[in-house]
Amino acid sequence: MNVQSPNSIIADKDCYPTRLTDGESIIDRQDPVLWSDWSENAPISREDAEHYKTKGYMIRRDIFDADEVQAMIAASNRLRQEGRKIRAEDLVTEPESDAVRTIFRLDDHSSLFDRVARDERMAGVASFLLGDDVYLHQSRLNYKPGFTGKEFYWHSDFETWHAEDGMPRMRAVSASLLLTDNSSLNGPLMLIPGSQNVFVCTQGETPDENHKSSLKRQEVGVPSPETLERLAAESGIDHAKGPAGTVIFFDCNTLHGSNGNITPDPRSNAFFVYNALSNAVTEPYAAKSPRPAYLAERGTPMPIRPQTGRILTA
Repeated sequence: MNVQSPNSIIADKDCYPTRLTDGESIIDRQDPVLWSDWSENAPISREDAEHYKTKGYMIRRDIFDADEVQAMIAASNRLRQEGRKIRAEDLVTEPESDAVRTIFRLDDHSSLFDRVARDERMAGVASFLLGDDVYLHQSRLNYKPGFTGKEFYWHSDFETWHAEDGMPRMRAVSASLLLTDNSSLNGPLMLIPGSQNVFVCTQGETPDENHKSSLKRQEVGVPSPETLERLAAESGIDHAKGPAGTVIFFDCNTLHGSNGNITPDPRSNAFFVYNALSNAVTEPYAAKSPRPAYLAERGTPMPIRPQTGRILTA
């Protein structure tokens, strides 16, 4: 694998200042989007690599067999049904009800999803995109029920991970594994293509323990309507749809969100955040203290060694 030389990471230098007191600003990205040079040995096609580099995301379908997908769906349903047995800090409910919205540390709660996270079709692709060994910064199971599923407002994940977790550079990727069919109607992931190339330095200081409210409704660290309007006018808005088993890889800085779901069809996905081993988190750049470990893996990370073979053996 031919890897682009990363910018040196200087611990005491903040390359992406945010949560500003004197107004929002936009700066250019200072890191590559695709950290590896494509070759015939790459785990993705040249077209996928170029789409990811240009648009900030790519969609991969049919990479898991049908019975593998069914095993994941069954494991997801069991976790949701047993939600009250899961430790409270790993569980987030809907803003206006007790319905399960998110289960964090998915790889801890399910041996099957732990195996999925380490699969070459997931971690191997992430390692190629980031040009480095990877580890799990965060994993979770998201549910958006029919009729009542709430929206996720527009945001850059990196903005939060940088400000509140201490992730130094844009060298992380999210993999959203669809566990239900996602159409254009039931609140699918929406992305602003090309937005990965700029960083929105948001306005507003981080409140203490901001994660307790932001996991239900994010209000700090989000771009202004004027900025979102400008970026959407320049590049449009894409939505990622596909049958269960589809995987959406998107750059840590790509602006994304989703609408509420008022259709009868629920939406759920398993979500894995892969960070480059060389990009392990430090101290928060714009918060008094780091978020809890269930939101951001801290300490000395262990690299994932991508595994081959079918996940049903997990």
